[in-house]
Amino acid sequence: MLEQTKPAVMVDFTNSAVAMDAAAKAASRNINIVMGASGFSEDQLQQLEVMANNNGVGIIVAPNFALGAIVLKKLAEQAAPYFDYVDIVESHHEAKIDSPSGFALNLMHSLGDNKQFTRNQPEKENLANTRGGDHNGISVHSIRMPGKSAHHEVIFGAAGQTVSIRHDTLDRSCYMPGVVRCIRDVVTRPGLVIGLENVLGL
Repeated sequence: MLEQTKPAVMVDFTNSAVAMDAAAKAASRNINIVMGASGFSEDQLQQLEVMANNNGVGIIVAPNFALGAIVLKKLAEQAAPYFDYVDIVESHHEAKIDSPSGFALNLMHSLGDNKQFTRNQPEKENLANTRGGDHNGISVHSIRMPGKSAHHEVIFGAAGQTVSIRHDTLDRSCYMPGVVRCIRDVVTRPGLVIGLENVLGL
């Protein structure tokens, strides 16, 4: 199909298990790539960077294309230095194949890679894993059930107070402005860009 249509940009919304092969085929044909696929490892991101540089194409990997989600991330990054406790709670539909979501992982790393947060460890855990996943003291929780679309909340805690920052996707149309912006941008800059915020210059 790529040989027949010769697109300037390929957009991939699958998952990391199949997206890498598609990216390699597109990059080798000098096709720029916008990826909303979920669950990339650091090693896979490094492979994408090599693909982009070796073939002179642009590759944009965006864990979330919704502008509101990017605002949530930037606000959370600004709040993080002032709090020692933080939980990330994400909710998606029951058919989502991975957990936590790629954007929740992106939030987790942006907040926790350079700071060790405090995480309560109960003396007795009546049900295993109820405190969620742990990354440098950040607890990460995933909810999967019908009726959900995509929801992310960052909750900070301090003595006598909490701060919650939340983004709710109510309709998938919220992704399209970000997708279109990435398509227009990727043809102008070779190399790998990670995150819509870096496309928007935030």
